[in-house]
Amino acid sequence: MQQFIDQTISFVKKTLANAEAGHDWFHIERVYRTAQTINAIEKANPLIVALAALLHDIADSKFNNGDEDIGPQKAGSFLQEIGVAPDVIVHVQEIIRNLSFKASFGTIHYRSKELDVVQDADRLDAIGAIGIARAFTYGGYKNRVMYDPTIAPNLNMSKAEYKQTTAPTINHFYEKLLLLKDLMKTATGKEMAEQRHNFMLSYLDQFFGEWEGKR
Repeated sequence: MQQFIDQTISFVKKTLANAEAGHDWFHIERVYRTAQTINAIEKANPLIVALAALLHDIADSKFNNGDEDIGPQKAGSFLQEIGVAPDVIVHVQEIIRNLSFKASFGTIHYRSKELDVVQDADRLDAIGAIGIARAFTYGGYKNRVMYDPTIAPNLNMSKAEYKQTTAPTINHFYEKLLLLKDLMKTATGKEMAEQRHNFMLSYLDQFFGEWEGKR
């Protein structure tokens, strides 16, 4: 088991060496560590959790022309090369395929305890202090404005609209980040999300106060 994990860590570090800062190796490492923290309590299959956490963003669709198949395919090819059992590979691929927030716009046909653990870990990295930093990092990468009072958040986006949005970064809080707390699947994830969610609310209060010149 540890050999597979070590080989996967080396592969991911090399593959994501030049990735956007919000989706780089350090993001993967945080998700991996958080998944371990959650799984210490939730007791899902540890190998599947570890491999899925490490490979979940190996080829994120947003950096690959919207292709949602390239990630599972790339992960599967690598795991096959290092000799991981076929049933484990399929499970990891299904987790990657169903993990993202945009996947929630459609009907989810795949469920597993391992998916719940890794999904919660990934969503936890999208909220709180690091989530705020990642949101503005990606917004800067896409050359988006921080905030525009004339552009209201779109709270009823379709999956296609979500994938193509160019809205200000602050809108992303209302269109995704503040929704994640109530989408956590595990008891551990729910507990961890509460404090991070409240931190974002405090941040937004401070942000708007400063924007209006009141703080």
